[in-house]
Amino acid sequence: MAWKMAIAAAAVAAVGAAQAPAPAPKPVTGAAPMATTPTVQGYLGEAAPDTYKILPPAPVAGTTRYEADRSVYLATRSLKDTPRWALAQNDVNQFAILKDLSCAIGVDLTKDNAPKTTTLLARVGRDVSRATDRPKDIYKRQRPYLIDEGPTCIEKSDLLSKSPDYPSGHNTWGWTVGLIMAELAPDRATEILARARAFGEGRLVCGVHNLSAVEAGRLNGSIVVAGLHGSEAFRKDLEAVRKEVAAARKAGPAPDPAACAKEAEIVAKSPY
Repeated sequence: MAWKMAIAAAAVAAVGAAQAPAPAPKPVTGAAPMATTPTVQGYLGEAAPDTYKILPPAPVAGTTRYEADRSVYLATRSLKDTPRWALAQNDVNQFAILKDLSCAIGVDLTKDNAPKTTTLLARVGRDVSRATDRPKDIYKRQRPYLIDEGPTCIEKSDLLSKSPDYPSGHNTWGWTVGLIMAELAPDRATEILARARAFGEGRLVCGVHNLSAVEAGRLNGSIVVAGLHGSEAFRKDLEAVRKEVAAARKAGPAPDPAACAKEAEIVAKSPY
């Protein structure tokens, strides 16, 4: 399935940050977030919280939440070809999450200046995928463009259509990374979390996830991070990454201020 097929590909991008450089694989649009290669393990394993039992059920036809999803999807089709649409298209590539957060963090973190950071996120990605796969498998919620007609910012492929909507793996990933980075750079927490929110809402703007799926992704990411803090291995790695991020921010250079100001203006406006 599409969201699971992305796991191995994303792992190459993540783990490659700490190993020999390799071309980044093409992302599977609409799939689950960056995770790990088969040789890299997550932090939680069987100790992970069961997100299926924690998330609210996916909306079903005839309910208020279901109709709210439809209304928001149809209303946000008017965003096509606007700056908010362009930002959502930029955020389709989930492998570039650290690049997307560069203005908020204050520096572009890469495999060269932050290898420990990218390695930690590769492991976290495994936990994110686990938290996303189980509820997706059970609910099999349709994506919004399969219910109502409307443009999407990425191609409506058969692969994407077969990947369930709820919860959003893309937003689970973005919010998980946002929470972690906000902890590593607390003086930029507001900017980081605002940008992480916009990263997830891009899926709503793109028309490939319902509002309920985006909101569930945020909750899902919060559940993952809460679980991670119960892992001694994660906490140990996080402290090493904290020093690495601080050093990278000090070394710079900072992203282009003008470009960051334009991005912040878009992020500050709700798309719905």
